[in-house]
Amino acid sequence: MSRATGSRPSDLPMRVQDSNRMSMVYTTPQSKFGKLNIPKPQSGTSERRTSFFGARTSGAGMPRNSTMSGFGGTEKIKDARPLHDKAFVQQCIRQLHEFLTEQGYPGTLSSKTLQSPSTKEFVKMFEFIYRQLDPTFEMPKSKVEEEIPAILKALRYPFVLSKCSMYSVGAPHTWPQALAALMWLIDSVKINWSLTKQELLFSDFCEDSDSIEEGAEYNKLFLDYTAETYSKFMQGDDTFEDEDEIFLAKLKRLYNVDEALLASMEEKHRMLSKEVEQLEKESQTDRLMTKRMEKVKLQADLKKLQSYRSSLETFKANLENKASELNDELDTTVSHLETLKLERNELQHLLQNQKFTPADVERINREKRELQQTISSLTKSLEEAEQHKWNEEIALAKVKEKAELKLAEYHKLARKLKLIPLSAENACGHDFEIRPFECGPGNMVQHKAQIQMLLRKLISDVEEENSRLTNTKLNLEESCEQVNSNIIDKANDLKQLREQKRKLDERLDLDMQEIAREEQEWAAEMESVEDHRKLLEKKVNYGYDEAVQQLKAAQQQYHLVLQETNEERRTVANNLASVFTTAADHLSITEVNLLQLHICFLHNEKESASQRNIFEFSGVRIYTLS
Repeated sequence: MSRATGSRPSDLPMRVQDSNRMSMVYTTPQSKFGKLNIPKPQSGTSERRTSFFGARTSGAGMPRNSTMSGFGGTEKIKDARPLHDKAFVQQCIRQLHEFLTEQGYPGTLSSKTLQSPSTKEFVKMFEFIYRQLDPTFEMPKSKVEEEIPAILKALRYPFVLSKCSMYSVGAPHTWPQALAALMWLIDSVKINWSLTKQELLFSDFCEDSDSIEEGAEYNKLFLDYTAETYSKFMQGDDTFEDEDEIFLAKLKRLYNVDEALLASMEEKHRMLSKEVEQLEKESQTDRLMTKRMEKVKLQADLKKLQSYRSSLETFKANLENKASELNDELDTTVSHLETLKLERNELQHLLQNQKFTPADVERINREKRELQQTISSLTKSLEEAEQHKWNEEIALAKVKEKAELKLAEYHKLARKLKLIPLSAENACGHDFEIRPFECGPGNMVQHKAQIQMLLRKLISDVEEENSRLTNTKLNLEESCEQVNSNIIDKANDLKQLREQKRKLDERLDLDMQEIAREEQEWAAEMESVEDHRKLLEKKVNYGYDEAVQQLKAAQQQYHLVLQETNEERRTVANNLASVFTTAADHLSITEVNLLQLHICFLHNEKESASQRNIFEFSGVRIYTLS
């Protein structure tokens, strides 16, 4: 907190506290001294960041009104991510592809697929990512468009993903929003992984941390700190360094923080940072990334080979089918050839055995020629008849077309006059529509006479109405002349009013010029205030980015320290195991040797009476030869 405030690039009055101080209220004490917990995202985060320079207008030393409308409340959160920026969308697609590839996504992945995926592919990707959080999750078969927004809402996704967008996920106007939701879900998965690792790492530091954090002492400290800082905030203060230091000291006393351990860990962190910097300087190439790229290329080559193999198998199957078809056709042709050979032999046999004379052959040929002439004349007559029929059909079609055009004009005019259909305004319940193909010629003439009679009656009615309207028009013209005389009288009055209006316009122009001049001054003042606001916003964002980078660096160093600590623990455990094994072996060997010596002593006790010495070992009295 003090470090963040001390690294400000300007001495201008701070309108907004640094993000590290603000985040401290929402983190637990274990995030500094024990198990690391990352707070849940607040519902008004995005709106709060955008409202720092808009809704809050109080000065640095003036008290503030106790209202929360400037910090979001029930306002709809606006997504500040550049979802319509193509570069941002492509970056998100690359990150999504890397994550799915690293985690072993079972489906097929390609850049073309991720540019505009189908709803089915999107559901598969969402199910795969969500299973990283809940391995037992199974996507339902029906109502997927309702299930996915409900899951995101349950995970506290700060923006709304509509149900309608699930029907066309790959559309240009819906895919960026769905992609942003997937990226948010991936970030949640990574945060969950980091929390799991931190809980495993710091489980030995504070075994009763859960009961302490939720206890009455911690709640009392937190409420006192919140009440004190909020009261000073309402009085116009923006920094609370003294209160933060007092609160940290109380937390250290509450959780029994070892300052020496923290100092040693900081020294170790500094040494590891130097080693990491040295290793980064020595290694200029990222071998892991190179291997990943080679893995991706090899997977792509494998997919190409598999597709080529499948295409070859398909081609082979097609060739086999064609070969079988050709064999069947060949067998059919051979059988047909044998049949033709038999027929030819029979015809040759008949030709050799026939008993026609040359006169019979000449007569048959003459009859054949006569029949051919008759057939040609009849064919010519048939062609002429068909041509005549075709010409008559063309003439009939032209007449029919003209009749249809006239009928269409009649129907168009009748619709304009509101005579058809039966429910039209001027039809009066009569049918004026002509249907030429629904009735015979006699009914057609009768229908035509009926329509003409109705039209004559309608024309007479229209003429009567026209005469009545003409009389009305004359009366209106007389009234109009009277109105015109009144208008002339009023025109004189209007001239006087216009003169008065001109004078008022001149006075209004002077007032407008004065107002425009004042507006220019206000615009210049607003522009200067807006520049000052942008400068402050830029500096605040710069401070926030720097704090985020420092946090990432600290997390990396923390992981390195964790790995080294685990290695040391494993080494000590192995050494202790070897020591205990050696001691046990030595004790067993010593026990065997002492037993042998005792047996020898009992055997030689009758033969010799030498001087004996007495020794003690592990509470057991043993006799040995001097």
